[in-house]
Amino acid sequence: MEFYHFVEQTIQLDNREERARVEHFLANHSLRLEADVDYSIAIYRQGMVVATGSLAGNVLKCIAVDPEYEGRGIAGRVVSRLVAEAYSRGLLHLFIYTKPENAGKFSQLGFYKIIEVPAGVVLMENRPDGITAYLKQLKKYKRSANMVASIVVNCNPFTKGHQYLIEKAARACELLHLFVVWEDRSVFPPEVRYQLVKDGIKHLPNVEVHKGKDYIISNVTFPTYFIKSPDEAVKTQSLLDIKIFAKFIAPALGIKRRYVGTEPDCPVTGRYNQTMKTVLPGYGIEVIELPRLSIKGVVVSASQVRKHLRQKELHLVKELVPEITYNFLRSKDADSILEKIGNEAGGGLIGAKKNRNGRHT
Repeated sequence: MEFYHFVEQTIQLDNREERARVEHFLANHSLRLEADVDYSIAIYRQGMVVATGSLAGNVLKCIAVDPEYEGRGIAGRVVSRLVAEAYSRGLLHLFIYTKPENAGKFSQLGFYKIIEVPAGVVLMENRPDGITAYLKQLKKYKRSANMVASIVVNCNPFTKGHQYLIEKAARACELLHLFVVWEDRSVFPPEVRYQLVKDGIKHLPNVEVHKGKDYIISNVTFPTYFIKSPDEAVKTQSLLDIKIFAKFIAPALGIKRRYVGTEPDCPVTGRYNQTMKTVLPGYGIEVIELPRLSIKGVVVSASQVRKHLRQKELHLVKELVPEITYNFLRSKDADSILEKIGNEAGGGLIGAKKNRNGRHT
C-alpha cells in the first residue's frame, strides 16, 4: 500500500475559512454541516480535506471520507477522535445515525444497531446492551391494567395545555405512562421540565412519569444532514421515533394506546401525528388525538408562553401556565432561564420578573 502522510486538525467552527473547507467537502459528498455541531475535526493530505467528522452532544455526525482514501483506516481515526473528545466531556453513551450501507463500517468501530428505517437511516449506539438496559429499568413500572396508555411531552415549559391533555388521557385509561423528552436543547433544562411535570400532575395517581433519555427522540436532535428533502427528513425522523416506541418501549410497559394533542399550527408535528396514526395500529397501538386547550380563543402552547416571557408579559404567562410553573418562573431558580429567553430576543428581562413579594421590579 502506498504511504500517505495525513494531518489531523480540530476545526475552529467560528473560523469562516476553516468551516467553509469542511462545508465544501461535505457538500461534495451530499452532506451538510448541521447547525448544532459543537466539535469538528478534519483530516488533511497536502492541504486538502480528505475526511471529516463532528459531534453534536452525544451524537456523532457529518462523517465523510474521500472515496480515494477509503480502506486506509481514516474513518476509524475520525471516529476514535470523536469518541475520545466525547469521553473527555463525560459523554459515555454515544449514538450514530447513518445510511444503511455504512452500518457495517460502524459496527467494526464498536457501534451496535438499534433500529433501521427503510427510508434510509440506521440508528446505532456504542453499547451492546444500551436499549436493553433502558427497557429493563422501564419494566419495573409495568403493571397489569385493562388499558395502558402513553403520552410523550417536551413541556418547554409545562403549561395548562399539557396539564389538560394529561388529565383527559388519565381519566380515559387505567394507567398512563408519561415520557418527558430528555434532550438538553430546550430553553428549560430537562430536570426542570421533568420536575414541573411531576409536580403538576401529582394529583393523578394513575400516571407514571418517565425520563425519555436517549430513546425518545425529538425533531431537534435528529440529524438530517444526509437527507436531501426537508419533507423526507420529517417522514424519516417520525418513522424512526415511532418504530423505537412501537418495537421496544410499548411492549416493555404493555402500552396499547397513545394520546396526542391536535396540532393546528406546526406542520412538522402534524405530520408526526399523522404518521403515528398510520404506523402504530400495525403494532396493536391505538392513537387518540385530543383537541388542545384554548383560552380566550387561542390554543395554549409553550411557544406562546416563551413569547410572552420575551416580551415581559408575565401577567399573560400566568393565564397559560399552572401555578407550579408560575411559581417557578418567579423563583430565583428561574433567573438564568429567563435571562436566556431575554437574550434570544436581543434584550434582557429586566422588569419582567417579580420580586419575592410578588411586585413587579
